[in-house]
Amino acid sequence: MTDFATLLDELLIDLRQPQVRDLAWTLLSPPLLSPGSPAMRHPLAASRWHAQPTLLADWLRAQEQAPARLLEQLEAAPHQRLGRYYERLWQYALEQAPDLRLLAANLPVRDNGQTLGELDLLLEDDDGLHHLELAIKLYLGPSDDGPDSWLGPGAEDHLLRKIEHFYQHQLPLSSTPEGLEVVRQYSVADPAPGLWLGGYLFYSWPTPCPPPAGSNATHLRGRWLHRRAWPAYHAQNPQGWQVLSRKHWLAPAAEDNYWSEARFGEWLAGLPDDGFPQMLVRLEQQHGRWREQERLFLVGDRWPRVHSGYSR
Repeated sequence: MTDFATLLDELLIDLRQPQVRDLAWTLLSPPLLSPGSPAMRHPLAASRWHAQPTLLADWLRAQEQAPARLLEQLEAAPHQRLGRYYERLWQYALEQAPDLRLLAANLPVRDNGQTLGELDLLLEDDDGLHHLELAIKLYLGPSDDGPDSWLGPGAEDHLLRKIEHFYQHQLPLSSTPEGLEVVRQYSVADPAPGLWLGGYLFYSWPTPCPPPAGSNATHLRGRWLHRRAWPAYHAQNPQGWQVLSRKHWLAPAAEDNYWSEARFGEWLAGLPDDGFPQMLVRLEQQHGRWREQERLFLVGDRWPRVHSGYSR
């Protein structure tokens, strides 16, 4: 059977529409946490798309040929945050997946008017009713002169704290009296909590760091480095670099054109010394397009100390 990682690589050669590429990446990319982690469950686990990935590939290629419905649904709720965009992509797919019934999404749980949290998805399949939590995260690992834990680029989001929040608050929420009251509007069954955490882990350079405990061996990865280290890194791979805007942080970049060295140099010269971390990608020409070969975060020399106030 074709595994999801191989299928994703094959699809990304052909798919050109940006939102469809993000959709394919969302459904097929590996999770950050080990498959043996408690409550880890792929949202498509009971679907024929999971058992027969070629059916999923056919559906994704059909989206490429006719993306209007996907674009319409995404534009109906414009995303300001990467996490909401990721959730909307999942919702679009789950509404159309065989053997699944998406009952509701983004359900607030309240107690006397106070919001306790939100249930990302209520999903019913042949295995029963599921309360699923979804998240897309990017974390930068520790280094000798950088952070002492895995942090988001804004330096406020900690991997360990996020995992603890999932297991201590978000996943149990559907079994609380307030959460069950919300669930009962859609089903009499008790939901099984599940988690799917996608994203990338970025390893420090030049001093490497080990993977975080409990991470998936096949997780997607990149590098991060301070501005002072950029000349040495750039000398190893001097061509093909450009900045990647936040809305394009999901699927690997594929461009018809790429930035010239002069354009990239001008952009870099104008970057504030302590500006917010920037995602860079290095492109090479393959199959007639410029395709991402690696990605990294370029951070200011005082990161993470100067960015604790940035919002994610």
